[in-house]
Amino acid sequence: MAAPALVALAHGSRDPRSAATVTALVDEVKALRPDLRIEKAFLELAKPSFQTVVDKLVRAGHDEIVVVPLLLNEAFHAKVDVPEQIAEATSRHPGLQVRATDVLGLEPRFLEVLDERMREALKDARVRELDALVLAAAGSSDPLANQAVARLARVWGTHHKLPVTAAYAAAAPPATGEAVRAFRAEGRRHIAVASLFLAPGRLLDHATELALEAGAVAVSAPLGAHPEIARTVLARYAVGAVELVPV
Repeated sequence: MAAPALVALAHGSRDPRSAATVTALVDEVKALRPDLRIEKAFLELAKPSFQTVVDKLVRAGHDEIVVVPLLLNEAFHAKVDVPEQIAEATSRHPGLQVRATDVLGLEPRFLEVLDERMREALKDARVRELDALVLAAAGSSDPLANQAVARLARVWGTHHKLPVTAAYAAAAPPATGEAVRAFRAEGRRHIAVASLFLAPGRLLDHATELALEAGAVAVSAPLGAHPEIARTVLARYAVGAVELVPV
């Protein structure tokens, strides 16, 4: 019996860098599990769509699919968009079983990826001293999602023994520029911003611009196609595949 297919489902963006990053991440996942049928898909703004990918998998004979949402928080897209897409797919294909896993989320081990990206940014900017950090995320209208970012920021700050503030590119204060200026008002001058985004895009560009204008010494690249992210995708898939096994 063939293993369920894996669909890595990203939000999607008009920015081609975002789709390229998702493609690179899915390639990392495929390299780890060449035995699996693995496809990428997008909720909106990019192709292929989820429905297109499902149709292709059904034509290829797959009747079980595990969907791993490439999302960093459990907010609107995870709670509404993903279930709606799955409901549409199963209504169009009787007998098809589709299981959505938990989102990628804010795993503490992702802090290692943040550290790696930050080291790269500091090296490029020739910065050797820091006295504060800002953890920049997309932001959400769901306060629980923003609180999860703030908790991760506290963990990160404790690890580095530095003050850390969470900032958001949209939907919630403070913006990255505000967070940097607040630290500067305290007399801190070496403030770096870590990008808690999966891929590049308009929101991250805006957050980066605001941070640099406010005096940040460096802004890291997004998490991107990192092996740790790929391993997390497969960990989510493993749970979803087990849940499809008849009891």
